[in-house]
Amino acid sequence: MEHSIALVTGATSGLGYASARLLAAKGYREVIITGRSLAGAKEAAAQLATETKKQVFAPLELDLDKPSSVQSALAELAKRNRPIDFLLLNAGLVPFKQRKLTAAGVESSQAPLIGHHQLTIGLLRANLLSPKARIVIAGAEPARGGVPMFKYTDLPAFAAKHFRGDRTAAAEALIRNGPDVKYVPNNAYADAKLIITWWVAALARRLPSGMAVYAVSPGGATATKVVRSASPMLRFVFIPIVNLIPGMNQTPETAASRYIQASEFGTDASGQFFASAKGKFSGPIEVQREQHLHDRDNQEAAWQAVVKVSGVDLPSPVSLSPAS
Repeated sequence: MEHSIALVTGATSGLGYASARLLAAKGYREVIITGRSLAGAKEAAAQLATETKKQVFAPLELDLDKPSSVQSALAELAKRNRPIDFLLLNAGLVPFKQRKLTAAGVESSQAPLIGHHQLTIGLLRANLLSPKARIVIAGAEPARGGVPMFKYTDLPAFAAKHFRGDRTAAAEALIRNGPDVKYVPNNAYADAKLIITWWVAALARRLPSGMAVYAVSPGGATATKVVRSASPMLRFVFIPIVNLIPGMNQTPETAASRYIQASEFGTDASGQFFASAKGKFSGPIEVQREQHLHDRDNQEAAWQAVVKVSGVDLPSPVSLSPAS
């Protein structure tokens, strides 16, 4: 794929910042840096330019919690009218100790997916993704299960108990952390990352031929701001223990390199979730094979729940205009 234009969400610090630096080194002629404020995005872009000695960083204001901000960013990108080759949906959040909802009534760790969905569909509708574009969204190992202190919700069982088997309604309840959902921060995080893997699989079926999307876990990388909202148990007990175990943590640059690696994957892997081998948080990434990740009913239910919450849908598959 030609290394032309990349867009990275959550690029003012942490893994997004490291990813932007790696993309510049890889030869991208423009790397769009997004941040919640334009001032923050400009500051990060300037700092990256100084560090890399490359004038390829373009700031863009994008607050994923605010649909109006997403629309403004899309309008700005439409003005530039330069299709994006690599879309890195990196922005994310570890849940707060106490439940926190956005103004739209979405649980905080679920909210980035809603904004990323609105952004991605907006780019597709406006023909602002190149014909062979690659999309990568940040996943995490808890989505597959088997991670201490994290437990995802069994969606079919949850739907059967509370929603007469309606998995879409059950997935929406998880996204909104509704009254039938007991708020446990680590479990909310696992659910958010699991819904991402299902969303990716559903999106892959809707993308035009030539494009591809993947969920990619960056693995353990605790030297970022991502855990700033995490519970004390996670920050002061689980993470320090993990850091003492060889192979369970890595630098932000090493973690971010997984995203860049995935940007070169083929369409045959579209819709897959890539993460560390079971029991690890670093090292090579591989396709995750757990059965619950590949349940098509769960995937489509998650997609429809995201559509309902976001108010944005996509034809299956989307058709692009000849201009693209």
